[in-house]
Amino acid sequence: MDWVSHLVVAGSAFIAAGLTLYSGFGLGTLMLPVFALFLPVEMAVVATALVHGANNVFKVSLLGRHADREVVLKFGLTAIAAAILGALALGWLVRMNAELTVAVNQAEVSHVTPVKLAIGLAMIFFALFELLPRFRRLEFDRRWLPLGGLLSGFFGGLSGHQGALRSAFLAKAGLTTERFVGSNAVIGFLVDLTRIAVYVGLFAAATRTDYGAAWPLVISGALAAFAGVLLGKRYLHKVTMRSVQTLVGVLLFAVGLALLLGLL
Repeated sequence: MDWVSHLVVAGSAFIAAGLTLYSGFGLGTLMLPVFALFLPVEMAVVATALVHGANNVFKVSLLGRHADREVVLKFGLTAIAAAILGALALGWLVRMNAELTVAVNQAEVSHVTPVKLAIGLAMIFFALFELLPRFRRLEFDRRWLPLGGLLSGFFGGLSGHQGALRSAFLAKAGLTTERFVGSNAVIGFLVDLTRIAVYVGLFAAATRTDYGAAWPLVISGALAAFAGVLLGKRYLHKVTMRSVQTLVGVLLFAVGLALLLGLL
């Protein structure tokens, strides 16, 4: 790999990890298209999952002590189980190779799969709860956390978009900023560990692709992401939960719209 690819991957990972520390999601979504610039798609998926998982390990080591144990148990256990089902469903959908064509102002927008359509609509729906004043003051009772875990874990295993739905639920669970970020990190790590194990099994059975060429970029991306988290942590105490909710809402809406338009 030439130095340009390492610079692009490292710079993107550094910025994305710092910004997404507060929202709890977005690193994987932002890094997948970056890796796809330099690697085949199947390698880009694996590289993104590895950087995302390594970043969550680092976040847990720094912020895991702030996690709310009740939230982690109620949300995380169902998320892990659902992540296995989602990863298996991904293998089935890949074999289907289904794709929709969406028309926007008489222009065709392709590359919108059924998975992206469903996730995009869900993201925009949850974004309204973070951005509209009428819904912003609402909080989900903690008895709904297992349901949030099921949804987040399933979509996490299915497409890697676990963080958006998780943040949408946790942002309404009455957590402080530190507990929100810490709980997000622990749950994300558990789901990452589960889905990566299933992916390895699926990919190992389906392909003989040599992933050795991706490791230098994975290492560059992971190290840069660590640096981004360290910088973000430095300013964590200055960030209010309201600003976190606004960031979550904006990113939810932007990523959801991009999925519906076939841009991601």
